[in-house]
Amino acid sequence: MDSKKKSSTEAEGSKERGLVHVWQAGSFSITPERLPGWGGKTVLQAALGVKHGILLTEDGEVYSFGTLPWRSEPAEICPSSPILENALVGQYVVTVATGSFHNGAVTESGVVYMWGENSAGQCAVANQQYVPEPNPVSISDSDTSSLLAVRILQLACGEEHTLALSISREIWAWGTGCQLGLITMTFPVTRPQKVEHLAGRVVLQVACGAFHSLALVQCLPSQDLKPVPERCNQCSQLLITMTDKEDHVIISDSHCCPLGVTLSESQAENQASAAISPSTETLDSQGEVFENTPGETDVPVAPEANVGNVKSASGDPVSSEHNIMGTTEISSARNMPTYPDTQAVKEYLQKLSDHSGGEDTENAEKPVPSQPLVEEVVPNLHSPPTTSTSALNSLVVSCASAVGVRVAATYEAGAMSLKKVMNFYNTAPCETGAQAGSSSIGPEGLKDSREEQVKQESMQGKKSSSLVDIREEESEGGSRRLSLPGLLSQVSPRLLRKAARVKTRTVVLTPTYSGEADALLPSLRTEVWTWGKGKEGQLGHGDVLPRLQPLCVKCLDGKEVIHLEAGGYHSLALTAKSQVYSWGSNTFGQLGHSDFPTTVPRLAKVSGENGVWSVAAGQDYSLFLVDTEDFQPALYYSGRQDPAEGDNLPENPSGTKTPVLLSCSKLGYISRVTAGKDSSLALVDKNIMGYIASLHELATTERRFYSKLSDIKSQILRPLLSLENLGTVTTVQLLQEVASRFSKLCYLIGQHGASLSSFLQGIKEAGSLVILKHASLFLDSYTEQVSSPVYCTSITNFLVMGGFQLLAKPAIDFLNKNQELLQDLSEVNDENIELMEILNTLFFLPIRRLHNYAKVLLKLATCFEVTSPEYQKLQDSSSCYESLALHLGRKRKEAEYTLGFWKTFPGKMTDSLRKPERRLLCESSNRALSLQHAGRFSVNWFILFNDALVHAQFSTHHVFPLATLWVEPLSEEAGNVNGLKITTPEEQFTLISSTPQEKTKWLRAISQAVDQALRGTSDLPLHGSGSGAQRQEPPFSRSAKYTFYKDPRLKGATYDGRWLSGKPHGRGVLKWPDGKMYSGMFRNGLEDGYGEYRIPNKALNKQDQYVGHWKEGKMCGQGIYSYASGEVFEGCFQDNMRHGHGLLRSGKLTSSSPSMFIGQWVMDKKAGYGVFDDITRGEKYMGMWQDDVCQGNGVVVTQFGLYYEGNFHLNKMMGNGVLLSEDDTIYEGEFSDDWTLNGKGTLTMSNGDYIEGYFNGEWGSGIKITGTYFKPSLYDSDKDKPKIFRKLGNLAVAADEKWKAVFDECWHQLGCESPGQGEVWKAWDNIAVALTTNRRQHKDSPEILSRSQTQTLESLEFIPQHVGAFSVEKYDDIKKYLIKACDTPLHPLGRLVETLVAVYRMTYVGVGANRRLLQEAVKEIKSYLKRIFQLVKFLFPELPEEGSTIPLSTPLPTERKSFCTGKSDSRSESPEPGYVVTSSGLVLPVLLPRLYPPLFMLYALDNDREEDIYWECVLRLNKQPDIALLGFLGVQKKFWPVTLSILGESKKVLPTTKDACFSSAVECLQQISTTFTPSDKLKVIQQAFEEISQSVLASLQEDFLWSMDDLFPVFLYVVLRARIRNLGSEVHLIEDLMDPYLQHGEQGIMFTTLKACYYQIQREKLN
Repeated sequence: MDSKKKSSTEAEGSKERGLVHVWQAGSFSITPERLPGWGGKTVLQAALGVKHGILLTEDGEVYSFGTLPWRSEPAEICPSSPILENALVGQYVVTVATGSFHNGAVTESGVVYMWGENSAGQCAVANQQYVPEPNPVSISDSDTSSLLAVRILQLACGEEHTLALSISREIWAWGTGCQLGLITMTFPVTRPQKVEHLAGRVVLQVACGAFHSLALVQCLPSQDLKPVPERCNQCSQLLITMTDKEDHVIISDSHCCPLGVTLSESQAENQASAAISPSTETLDSQGEVFENTPGETDVPVAPEANVGNVKSASGDPVSSEHNIMGTTEISSARNMPTYPDTQAVKEYLQKLSDHSGGEDTENAEKPVPSQPLVEEVVPNLHSPPTTSTSALNSLVVSCASAVGVRVAATYEAGAMSLKKVMNFYNTAPCETGAQAGSSSIGPEGLKDSREEQVKQESMQGKKSSSLVDIREEESEGGSRRLSLPGLLSQVSPRLLRKAARVKTRTVVLTPTYSGEADALLPSLRTEVWTWGKGKEGQLGHGDVLPRLQPLCVKCLDGKEVIHLEAGGYHSLALTAKSQVYSWGSNTFGQLGHSDFPTTVPRLAKVSGENGVWSVAAGQDYSLFLVDTEDFQPALYYSGRQDPAEGDNLPENPSGTKTPVLLSCSKLGYISRVTAGKDSSLALVDKNIMGYIASLHELATTERRFYSKLSDIKSQILRPLLSLENLGTVTTVQLLQEVASRFSKLCYLIGQHGASLSSFLQGIKEAGSLVILKHASLFLDSYTEQVSSPVYCTSITNFLVMGGFQLLAKPAIDFLNKNQELLQDLSEVNDENIELMEILNTLFFLPIRRLHNYAKVLLKLATCFEVTSPEYQKLQDSSSCYESLALHLGRKRKEAEYTLGFWKTFPGKMTDSLRKPERRLLCESSNRALSLQHAGRFSVNWFILFNDALVHAQFSTHHVFPLATLWVEPLSEEAGNVNGLKITTPEEQFTLISSTPQEKTKWLRAISQAVDQALRGTSDLPLHGSGSGAQRQEPPFSRSAKYTFYKDPRLKGATYDGRWLSGKPHGRGVLKWPDGKMYSGMFRNGLEDGYGEYRIPNKALNKQDQYVGHWKEGKMCGQGIYSYASGEVFEGCFQDNMRHGHGLLRSGKLTSSSPSMFIGQWVMDKKAGYGVFDDITRGEKYMGMWQDDVCQGNGVVVTQFGLYYEGNFHLNKMMGNGVLLSEDDTIYEGEFSDDWTLNGKGTLTMSNGDYIEGYFNGEWGSGIKITGTYFKPSLYDSDKDKPKIFRKLGNLAVAADEKWKAVFDECWHQLGCESPGQGEVWKAWDNIAVALTTNRRQHKDSPEILSRSQTQTLESLEFIPQHVGAFSVEKYDDIKKYLIKACDTPLHPLGRLVETLVAVYRMTYVGVGANRRLLQEAVKEIKSYLKRIFQLVKFLFPELPEEGSTIPLSTPLPTERKSFCTGKSDSRSESPEPGYVVTSSGLVLPVLLPRLYPPLFMLYALDNDREEDIYWECVLRLNKQPDIALLGFLGVQKKFWPVTLSILGESKKVLPTTKDACFSSAVECLQQISTTFTPSDKLKVIQQAFEEISQSVLASLQEDFLWSMDDLFPVFLYVVLRARIRNLGSEVHLIEDLMDPYLQHGEQGIMFTTLKACYYQIQREKLN
């Protein structure tokens, strides 16, 4: 709004803008004059009261003029010139309003200021007669927050009240009277209150008359329509009643609520029509009230004929209730054309109305005979409701279809059609005592809103994108009663409504909220709500009753009201079609028409053809701004006329009969008019450089264009679509699509027209024109993105298929009858022009309109300097619209050319090719193109459409879709003169053209067609991108859909995805007709990369599914295959077979699957090392496989603790083996079957006795023995026993042979054929590729990757580089890199570790947790270390060999005394861990924590007995207090702590003290259980020793040296007090896995001490 932003050219002209002209109301001979005393400031808005006015200038200042009795200074009460309101200086005011004697202003920030008369509280100040200065009004919403002020957009002031419209589109009111719409009886209301009745609705504008209020409200979206209530809200009677007679049913919805408001005394003068209950109506937008509907034509239609006793066809009297309150809600009464077949009805009705019109006045007092529903007879049913039955009609029909086919059939057959029934009632008006004709209704009034309602309900959910309802009218008569023979009677209204949803043969053109356009442009889907005093009929409800709350003026529904004005006692509504409806007081003709009664809205007849675009309502007159031919607005006046001397007074001296034109053309271009009591005011712009004129031209032509489109829609499209049998289904669909696009476009034009009208009343800055600022709204409505067909597309599609000639006879007849109307609309004067031409002209009008936009924008551009940004913008937009218009013109020509082609070559083949959206580009009927190597007599005809290339031969033709067609010219050298090579997914052929020109022409045509087919849009330069360079040739790589027809593997399959030169390449989905489907990556036509494949299994009614990697059309690499049977395989594939390492789960549920195999596969079979867990039998096999069976060495453990190792053959234990039972009984010898001993062997008992000989039988069920029993001497047994255990593991698979496939796979990933054979740089490349491809794959599903993982991946992208000598830092770098790499499975090493952890756990958990397996488990870990170290060594060649020492790059820290020897620490004796390169030092920290649980479990099981003895001792000894225990263990007295510092306090050690001595060392040692690796555990032990030293030092206060004799008892004490449950396991784990080089160092000695303590404790015996 800032005026400073204007460009220089506009600034010159702006002095001539907003000039104020005033003239006296009532005399039209006087020319309006300049406002006396007013300077040159541009006025944006003016408002007039009874004797004063205020002006708002463009810089936001407010000036008052006229009589201002509230001013405090006497001189200012009647100022000679407008005075500035100082209180508002500095507040940028955006809009002002005046009431009769008070004023309001709204600032930019939404604050309201009020001043002037306040006797009724209208300035929102309590107990004050006048408010002299503008005073801010606080408006706050107690619902949300009382602190937050409500921002206001617009104000309206009446005589004693003020309304404000907030930014949240709610109305706030203050002042006095029922016109506030508040639920209160205490006046004045000085604190603004919200009008709750309209809360939740979107209010677009408010207006105030003297004592009434109007609001323009946006219609609810159709899905929000509330269902019609079934019962009256007050008296709970059914609103629709059904009376059952013997042979028919009467359905009536005329219901009178006895609790209505009683009629006022002055009913006779005021022509009260009926008693109405306002509270009933106001409960929702479907209020129960009847109106007399205004017509747009003057033909009266039969009113209700049901108030008397009507005889039905069968002769039964029809019961009739009081029709005081019908439920009529006439909505969307549109400009319906007069149908030829209603002529007779109309003539008859004309007579009728003439007859009753004469009786009107006499009959006003007479009560009408009627059958009372309540005891009293209500007099004066003056004008009964007039509505059509089409709603009830549709209800009954649908009801019939719901209740029984019989009636439906009757109705359809027309035996007694509803129309006849209705005409029967319509033609019996004399039997009823009803008066007709007091209201004249055009046929458009006949659409009963209940029909609308029912249809809208039926269409809820079907959200259509079109904007206006085009519906068939089901009846022309008007009656509320229907009697249908034979209709079953027990039907509830709800059933009726449900049934009504079934039968709607309509084009769904329901308005829907179209988002962007509605947000940027004014809505045309509006309702008018009124409330306040209605004595003059100014509320428009057809009566003169007051309304305490807002009520919808139903007959303005669907009239597209865009602006409301309220005069003293009358109201005006301006519609988008530039018509004005007026109602209320018409004493002086201020309504602009002389129709009667004036209590309902009627069309004002202002100026013949021309439309009204702005109105103003004064005290007793109205002003209309009218469009003229030269685009300069003309001002018409209608209302009070002051007699001038000497004039011949007209018959009615007090007012105008019809609106009079005021002579103000010399003033300039009026942009706004305002009316007060005696004076009127106009704001005028001078037309500098034609700028203003061009704006007016744009606005006027747009409004007229909208009227024309509306006429086409209502007078041609709607009746056309309502005809029966329009033609074939496709024709009707095409026509419906045209209609729906047309109405959408029409609505947009209407919105734009309305926005231009309001634009002209503002600052008029070219840059804010909607067609510039939001050009996309317009450009897209014509071309719209690919998603929804365009208006132009739908009309050209219709044209291509034959256009209006396709329509069946009734439609053509209808069009022929209306040829004159069509000619008028299309403005074609040529008599001889064909009907089809006229129709084409009409429906291509919107495309011609684009030229006009371009022209006007160009005109506007010339008003600016060439260098200014405005000029540039206007110029660009103009060329955009122009190029779009030309483009659409080309589209039309294409359509006509295609139509010509279809007509020239009729026949079966061409008919099968004819599609609405298909356009012909070129064809080779001139023999210009032939097929290479074609036979001499073969005929080859090539036709290029915009979506396919058709190759036709004698009787066959083949269609090649363009999206999958590649064309390239052949090089000249090969002798292929003028050849074009065409590639499609399954064919390749060469076309030879006759001349080089033809070759170029076809190449270009095919290339462009392919390009457009791919873009999916026409060759339109996008608005905003300038001209948009045309691509010379379509891309080789593209996305498209194709169905294969001949390839044997893919026949019938459909591929949708990326292509490259005729082959699927990139991401895509391939579906076979039998249900198979592949979705993933392709390369050169074959599945390659990551993909998902599903194969339905008919027998099981489920599907196999594979997700994983592919290579050249086959499964290859990692993948997961889920079989329909429930088995799942995860692992490696090769050539569609399981090959490499994999895990197979079988069984119903994977969680509790009966068996599991993990191991190596070769060509779909188990081969190599594998672990098989047979859960049902409770056995686990770990060993070699071949051809899916156990073959070779293996180990079996069972859940009962049996352990077997030995040879297997064909799944059976055969040959030599060792069997151990839980109680250490051992059998060594020959086996023939599972657990079956057969042959030579030795059986050793747990006590050492053994039997040698021949054994036969199954273990556990009696064995036959032939042999010798030995009882060795006690001394031998100790030597023998370990001998057998030493042998364990000899017959198992060697650790290095296990899981070879897993390691091989890792080497392959690094690009090595066999371990260690390959290039390092290549390996690093492969790692990088693996990381990035995996990352990209996971990018689509980010939930898989956590944030920390993403960071890990980023850090892995840096490879540790090493130059120069190898140092400790570099060693640490490698260690860090390994830790990160093993953290993510996307890295080959990480994947390897993950797989190893999985196989290890699979082996040693569950049944595998058998203590006999401990040695195997330890060997396996050592083997892992060795093999992983080999990988690391390969990746980091500079890493020294295992066991070598890294020289320290930094000098040693200060020397520290050795713990035990006292000598200086020399590294040769005790190297620090971490500086010697070992596999365990490097890899164990990564591996062991993951493998720790199953491993430690095995240790615990193995050391179970020892640890039980140890634990018993620990518990026993721990009962002793500290001093007793120290003494018992033989700790020297000098080491006994005397005092202890507990929480900083020094306490003596008493004989009873427990768990206090050496507590820090005890706590330290306890941490051994929380660490994983031996090196960490050794550090804990070392720390515990140091803690002991610290405590002793503290108590001895002198330096000393430990000797082992001194140290051991103290350490034993600490170990006892530490109470480590599984100390034996810890000790053995360290022993098995610690680095060998540590054994003789310091840590080694300390470890030995701990081990000694462990054995010592077991042997301790308490005396």
